[in-house]
Amino acid sequence: MTFGSNLNLNTDRPTFVTHLECSMTGERYEADRLHGLSRVGRPLLVRYDLEAVRANLPRPMLAARPTDLWRWRELLPVRRTENIVSLGEIETPLIPLSRSAGGDTVLVKDEGRLPTGSFKARGLVMAVAMAKELGVRTIAMPTNGNAGAALAAYASRVGIETIVFCPEDTPEVNVREIALQGARVYRVNGLIDDCGAIVGKGAAEGRWFDLSTLKEPYRIEGKKTMGLELAAQLGWTLPDAIFYPTGGGTGLIGMWKAFDEMEALGWIGSERPRMYAVQASGCAPIVRAFEEGVEHAERWEDAHTVAAGIRVPRAVGDFLILRAVRASGGKALGVGDPAILKAVDDCARQDGLLLCPEGGATLAAYREALRTGEVDAEEKVVLFNCATGLKYPMPEAPNWLDRHQPIDFDAL
Repeated sequence: MTFGSNLNLNTDRPTFVTHLECSMTGERYEADRLHGLSRVGRPLLVRYDLEAVRANLPRPMLAARPTDLWRWRELLPVRRTENIVSLGEIETPLIPLSRSAGGDTVLVKDEGRLPTGSFKARGLVMAVAMAKELGVRTIAMPTNGNAGAALAAYASRVGIETIVFCPEDTPEVNVREIALQGARVYRVNGLIDDCGAIVGKGAAEGRWFDLSTLKEPYRIEGKKTMGLELAAQLGWTLPDAIFYPTGGGTGLIGMWKAFDEMEALGWIGSERPRMYAVQASGCAPIVRAFEEGVEHAERWEDAHTVAAGIRVPRAVGDFLILRAVRASGGKALGVGDPAILKAVDDCARQDGLLLCPEGGATLAAYREALRTGEVDAEEKVVLFNCATGLKYPMPEAPNWLDRHQPIDFDAL
């Protein structure tokens, strides 16, 4: 089976992509051709002619556009307009946590408002659009749930065949969502990197294109729109700190890239937020590598956590995550499942916002950082809630009332 072809594309709109670049060595790769990892097995980054963008996209021009993901098209890789795919990728809101986090200086960027209910829509809409542009016909990917759902939705929309592999304990709602939206989905008796090994073997045999996290260049470009949006929403400033739930870390890497691009465009200054990579203590390879002062994270054995989206034993972009965290003056932080679940419960009961467990991890990490003096209560902090809490198990609500019996209103 042929999964793709090398195409040189004509452009029908202004585009500013110049080349791709190995994130480890800086080696250049030709744009408009299908690529996976670089020759040294590391992620490729999309590079733009930022001087040309600056000349063609004055910041006030953005204000006249709808505030969706495609607002940033000059800083995105899709060249042909007909290859843009969309299910309505809105700008997600910033919600203050006045009670559960102790003040209006703590904001949640609620990514659960995106199509398929998670921030995976940002990366996958871009990856699928570029797969369409580059002639890919079959895609495979490992997932802990939400990424597979986003891939299935967008790939089905453009007619790309999709196969998804997920760990056997992936939430049932995610598996059914993936299947209903047109992908062939298989449970695997292992973790996400075991699923990734199956995807990699099939890709090596030419059966499909591997769309695993950071194994193609374009999911980063979709995820970096979180950083672009954040700056615009905060009046072209950045917060003091960002707490980001980190498995593969695409969004953290993408935001760091967005900050550099915006500075080159003159939209922001050189100040950067402290980046906190938040992991569950039951699967914390980035935390361990950060504390040991090394650049690469060894695989985490016996990975377990209620926050399945960050249960990633090994990340191909580990060194990019660690570089951004260290350069920002931030840290990698681990939090336990009890603290995660308490944060989810507190936020729902006190602020009315239903976090996913991964989002709960960021609130738990912020609370611990506040307790230890890592952050100050008056600092402006953004926590990322990466998916709607509606996709996750909730406590039972067993109360029952028989309308045919006398009602004790005082007890109610």
